Amino acid sequence: MPDGRPTAVRLVRSPSLSPTAEYAYAATVPAGTRLVFLAGSCPIDASGATVAPGDHAAQAAQCVANLRQALPDAGARMRDVVSTRVLVASSRQADLVRAWEVVRDAFGEHDVPSTLLGVTVLGYDDQLVEVEAVAAVLDDTAD
Repeated sequence: MPDGRPTAVRLVRSPSLSPTAEYAYAATVPAGTRLVFLAGSCPIDASGATVAPGDHAAQAAQCVANLRQALPDAGARMRDVVSTRVLVASSRQADLVRAWEVVRDAFGEHDVPSTLLGVTVLGYDDQLVEVEAVAAVLDDTAD
């Protein structure tokens, strides 16, 4: 608990499934937890421009940077993320892996359940990566 606040998220690992997965297989949150559903984080800078056209890793890094901003704006942290979905506009597995590694590394030991998908196209011109996330927050209910 680096910032002193507890997290609602409990990551679940299954001993009957492959131990080589780079993420937990499931996550739970207790009843009464506030869920935060984030829109897909896109590789867009503050001016609205798509960053790093053609570079999956750099776009993934911008998505993570935007996610790191959106989470506190909603009262959450990276440690509060329950699951992610990483969308990569490519049919090449190497491109998906490049984007995934950036997202995985950003979460560190908080290896939330994640889905990695190759898609045909994403919404912005030159966009190659988008990261969706759901977070869960234990709000302070003491008044």
